[in-house]
Amino acid sequence: MAKIRLAADEPRIVPWLGHRTVQPDEVVTVPDDDFDAYVCQDIWQAVESPKSKAAPKRAAKEGD
Repeated sequence: MAKIRLAADEPRIVPWLGHRTVQPDEVVTVPDDDFDAYVCQDIWQAVESPKSKAAPKRAAKEGD
């Protein structure tokens, strides 16, 4: 999960958070997959970026 902060001057109703009202300067937790959709907007600031997903390990091939 990632954390973002509302940088707007007034509260916002956020449909992706179950129509929750988020207050100015409030930090909320969002799913990692939704993080970019928020921070591409000027009213949201990143507080804690999503944790990077480790690349899946490749199975060893015969002869490796």
